[in-house]
Amino acid sequence: MEEGPYARVGGRRISYARRFVLLLPALLIALGGVYDYVTPADFTGAPLFTAAPLVAAPLYSRRDTVLTGIAALAVALGVRIHLGVAFDAGTTTELVTIATVSVLAVLINLLVRRTGERLASAREIAEAAQRAVLPAPPERIGGLQIAARYEAAQEGASIGGDLYAVQDSPHGVRLVVGDVRGKGMGAVAAVAVLIGAFREAAEQEATLEAVAQRLERALARERTRRDGTESYEGFTTVVLAELPLGNGVVRVVNRGHPPPLLLYADGTVTPLLATEPALPLGMGELGAWPDRAEETGFPSGATLLLYTDGLTEARDGSGRFYDPEVRLAGRPGAFPEPAALIDELEAEVRRHSGGGMADDLALLAVRRS
Repeated sequence: MEEGPYARVGGRRISYARRFVLLLPALLIALGGVYDYVTPADFTGAPLFTAAPLVAAPLYSRRDTVLTGIAALAVALGVRIHLGVAFDAGTTTELVTIATVSVLAVLINLLVRRTGERLASAREIAEAAQRAVLPAPPERIGGLQIAARYEAAQEGASIGGDLYAVQDSPHGVRLVVGDVRGKGMGAVAAVAVLIGAFREAAEQEATLEAVAQRLERALARERTRRDGTESYEGFTTVVLAELPLGNGVVRVVNRGHPPPLLLYADGTVTPLLATEPALPLGMGELGAWPDRAEETGFPSGATLLLYTDGLTEARDGSGRFYDPEVRLAGRPGAFPEPAALIDELEAEVRRHSGGGMADDLALLAVRRS
């Protein structure tokens, strides 16, 4: 997707600012030298010289930070020699100050580098955890094309309380998308439990309703192991879908989740609303309703989109919610494959919300070729 002019201008602004910051240590040294040269001997550019290595410390490598400190010392001393005041007490004090600050800058650089390495290691661990809990689904199963995306609302996070999974089974391709109430490691643990239960149940259970009941029991077991309010208030919204291979239908069981959207080749978008709304998983103590899978035609060229409320609850500056049904309607041929639809949705919702995400977002799209 082509970026608009504002994005391009913004990109240039960021690039120019970065270049200026990287040049700042050299500019400070140059300004310090000019200031020392053109002002009386009682005035000094030492603050500018000492600032240069401190600015370089978080930006440059250790070698370049050392070279910045040496350059600041050399320019300060050179100007003083030119002015004939190289060996008075004031000059000695200034040079010692610049040298001391340069040593401190090198130590700061060391700490920054070690912190960066730790963050990189933590990011790699988080990404490995995401791949283990939410592995990328196969791009194609039979005549189905598949794409998925997860975006955590928290900056730097790789996984949260949203989930998705795709499982090929003797009964067809089965899908799940869900949203665990709560945040943090408790939500991540529930995600892992539910996905594990789904993969096992999708292989073993003959009906989609039975898969939903297996997830209910798995979540109930998980809740008994939690402490505090989560053991009483935790719940998960999920939507389950089944696509029998060689059969142009989709079956859906919805447990309190936003309805999937069916995008037809002619640009029509239809929400698959539940005829009998059911409670989310984990709320069985409030009442029991038998799960009923609802069947809808899924013709060739159509795309099934499952998502979490991070999509529909994204707001713009005026507080208006993002409406995927309205945004995607009337665009025939715009999304020749599921990955293109996922990319467009992610870009649109970020533009709509001004670049920030208020909630985690999981997207799963399946197209019948």
